[in-house]
Amino acid sequence: MRNKFLVGLYSDEDKMIDGVRKMRENHLEVYDVVSPFAVHGLDDALGLNESRLHITGFIYGATGLTIALTFMSWVFTSDWPLNFGGKPHFSFPAFVPILFEFTVLSASIGMTLTFLLRSGLYPGRIREKLDERTTDDKFAVVFRIYKRTTSEEISKMKELLQSSGAEEIKERDLKRHY
Repeated sequence: MRNKFLVGLYSDEDKMIDGVRKMRENHLEVYDVVSPFAVHGLDDALGLNESRLHITGFIYGATGLTIALTFMSWVFTSDWPLNFGGKPHFSFPAFVPILFEFTVLSASIGMTLTFLLRSGLYPGRIREKLDERTTDDKFAVVFRIYKRTTSEEISKMKELLQSSGAEEIKERDLKRHY
């Protein structure tokens, strides 16, 4: 598989967002945008949908709550029933702080692992940088160049990058998939 990309570098985030909007208006598929920090309004400019990570957080939290409640119920009623000053074996108000904490722990660990796996940031993954300056002060708009991409489309991409204020435009071949 060919791992070729066209990268346009910007110094200003507003120019970059305007450029992304202009490219989407011209029906060009922006593969990725790389920036040194989060840019407000970039998701809307790229036309990205809302993340579904909060749904997985709810599922992980509900699973953690069920596990904790089941385990504590089993321990205090069947496995090791102790008499604490005449209190009932299943004293739900005493369980609430532990249930809350285990729910939050389960949701946070599950969401973190899901995010790392989904975004490809898991340990051991080597990711070649498109440009060293994108971690410092440059913003990059990235187009993937496929085998079926024509030279007219590439020249249109370059022209739009140039007209939207890109300071530098270059093609990159990566050894590994970006």
